[in-house]
Formats: sequence, C-alpha cells, structure tokens
Amino acid sequence: MINKSQMLEIFRSTDALLDGHFVLTSGRHSASYFQCAKVLQHPDYLTAFSIIIADEFEHLEPDVVISPAIGGIVLGTEVGAQLGCRTIFAERIDGKMIIRRGFEIKPGEKVLVVEDVITTGGSVKEVMDLVENAGGNILGVSVLVDRSSGNAKLHSKQFSIVEMDAISYGTNEIPKELKAIPIQKPGSRYLS
Repeated sequence: MINKSQMLEIFRSTDALLDGHFVLTSGRHSASYFQCAKVLQHPDYLTAFSIIIADEFEHLEPDVVISPAIGGIVLGTEVGAQLGCRTIFAERIDGKMIIRRGFEIKPGEKVLVVEDVITTGGSVKEVMDLVENAGGNILGVSVLVDRSSGNAKLHSKQFSIVEMDAISYGTNEIPKELKAIPIQKPGSRYLS
C-alpha cells in the first residue's frame, strides 16, 4: 500500500495539494487545500486508489456506491467499477443534499459511501442520512483524504487512504498571517 509520504508526493506532483488561504466546503479556513480532482484525472492514480478502497470493502458485497457531488463522483464511480456494483451520487440543490436524476436506494440495499476529502464530514453525513431515510444499509464510509486525522468519525467501518491533521480555523479564529492572504473558495458547495 502507498504510505503517507508517497501519497503527499503524488498530490504535490499533480498540483492536487495547494497552499494559500482557502475556505473549505465546511466553511472553515485553511492554509492548505486538497484538490483531489487534480490527482484523480490521472487514470493510474484513480485506479490505484480505487482498488485500495474496493479491496477494503469487497468482502461486504455492496450493492451500490454513493458519493456526494461533485468531489466524490469520480472516485466513487471507479470504486463501484472495481466492486462491480451500481454507482450513484447525491447533489446539493438550493443548499440541501438530495438524490435525483432517477437514482434511488432500495430498502435493504447494501451501500458504501465514498468521498474524496473530508474535514468535518458534513456532506458525507448528509448522504448517509439520505441512504438511511431510503431504507438502505450503510456498510461503511471510505475517503481518499481524511483531513480530520480520524476525528470526523462517521461510521464504525470507516476507511481512509490518508489521514492527516490539516489545521483549519473557524471564521473568528483565523491567524493574522492567513488573513493577509486573499481567500480562495475552491470547494464544490460554492458552485452555482
């Protein structure tokens, strides 16, 4: 398996690990940002990461993989392909996460939730609520990068390829040196 330093080198070499002043999807501020789409555009990395996740969950025989849009879609789709199961996504409409486009979770279906990056796990939790409300059985949660260093515990069977403590700040906690840098909002929640 790829170790943490190898992963960080892969992220840096693909410009997926950015430095600056970012507002994360969670609304928190950080001096670093993981733009996983930059690394997942490379088929070799996408396939390698997806195989790692699929190997972790294949014995549970998921029926469907679901991801929050937009960030989790590419990874979730490839994980589903590796597992040989349906892949769907939930998306945010008017600030609320919903399942649409004809996608559905049938009562009793075994569901794996896949996301690219979590900091607080808010989007994943919203997707989990949708699955539970539909009567699905959540087998586990998997993420490529857990920025909470394992503190955003969402499920008893939770797996991340990389855990790291990427420091983030609430709006009233931003250090002076970070405030001096122009803010970037790369997260998908800010898309119209």
